[in-house]
Amino acid sequence: MEAPHPVLGADPSTLHSRAYVRLLVLSAVLGVPVSAAAWGFLHLVSEGTELVYDDLPSALGMDGTPAWWGVPWVGLGGLLVGLCIRYLPGRGGHVPVNGFSTGAPPPAPREIAGVALAALAGLTLGAVIGPEAPLIALGAGATAWAARLLRRDLPERAVLLLGAAGSFAAISLLIGNPLVGAFLLMEASALGGAALGLVLLPGLLAAGIGALVMVGLGSVTGLGVVALTIPDLPTPARPDLAQLGWAVAIGLVAPLLGWVIVRVGRAVAGRAAVRPVAVAVVVGLAVGALAWLYAGTTGHDVSEVLLSGQEALGPLLLSADDHTVGALLLLLLCKGAGYGLSLGALRGGPVFPAMFLGAAGGLALSHLPGLPALAGAAMGIGAMSVVMLRLPLTSVLLATLLLGSGLTLMPLVIVAVVVAHVGTAWLRRGSEQPAPAPAAPA
Repeated sequence: MEAPHPVLGADPSTLHSRAYVRLLVLSAVLGVPVSAAAWGFLHLVSEGTELVYDDLPSALGMDGTPAWWGVPWVGLGGLLVGLCIRYLPGRGGHVPVNGFSTGAPPPAPREIAGVALAALAGLTLGAVIGPEAPLIALGAGATAWAARLLRRDLPERAVLLLGAAGSFAAISLLIGNPLVGAFLLMEASALGGAALGLVLLPGLLAAGIGALVMVGLGSVTGLGVVALTIPDLPTPARPDLAQLGWAVAIGLVAPLLGWVIVRVGRAVAGRAAVRPVAVAVVVGLAVGALAWLYAGTTGHDVSEVLLSGQEALGPLLLSADDHTVGALLLLLLCKGAGYGLSLGALRGGPVFPAMFLGAAGGLALSHLPGLPALAGAAMGIGAMSVVMLRLPLTSVLLATLLLGSGLTLMPLVIVAVVVAHVGTAWLRRGSEQPAPAPAAPA
């Protein structure tokens, strides 16, 4: 007989109980408002970013976005995030340099506002960080809070299950694919057996409802829906022995880059734990200066260094020929440094900057013999994703589904991911202690 999960207390017989059926119905009901809120949060971030980095320079009569434009704005974002961390409950959420985690209980209602405000400030104003961690926390917290309002007699185990379903719906909405969201949360939470079944069914149901909500809201508002696949990419070449060698090489190089990024983030987090506001402001100014250096030197847009990279990844792949090797290497340096700094002092998630860095690194290597650009990008995305997330199955799916390569490039991505995963475990052995979080506000 399978042992119960220490948190969920999973028992296979629970699936046949009326209480569990009621829990499924409740997860479907709560999936509608939670998915709508997550959709609104993502579009609020997108519209705010467009306002700051596109509309405002145009309104001021500037010809495009100046290279220096990010310095004051990311500095302001750092100030706002630091104030949220220092003075609001919840400290803005978990420290992202500690990795991708879904194991914490849902935040209390009074903490949800602090998590949301910190994420909005950093994401909108240009931090090199992704939205997935705040979305997971907000999805779990909002679902648990609403469940307690509807049913005050719900046991704590049911609240935890509903919170996990809310996280499931939120992350699936962001990625645009419930199955990838399922793999991500399954790997991150390390659930299995009956415990996995208990969490997976409400989560899949909430994610399915959320997908319908996303399609409906996208149609009504004209804002569209999130899609993981990048359209109009060329058909990848069939793998060969040379590309297999490149998969091993990329898998060996990616952990080194990830190790440096994490070391930078941990060093910054140690200082931010003592002085969160000052360190966040300095980090914001430094990230803006890195974008200024890159844009001023190469003539490319500052958005390639700033922000999560989620919206800039498609244009980078489609215009790869416009980037020289020098520009791509400088992009790796500036965005990688900004990524490490943001992971330590700001609030967000590690997924999309890692994917963007992997794509840029793969494109840079594709200028060498034997490596097509699309194959290099796919292997780079998978390798950097597993280095930063430590989730191999999710990393393979993210790389292959994003590029629409299906089974053609999947063998190469798998090799790169496995080599990178083992290399990361070897590099980080003995250094897995989490970075300190700032002290709770008085």
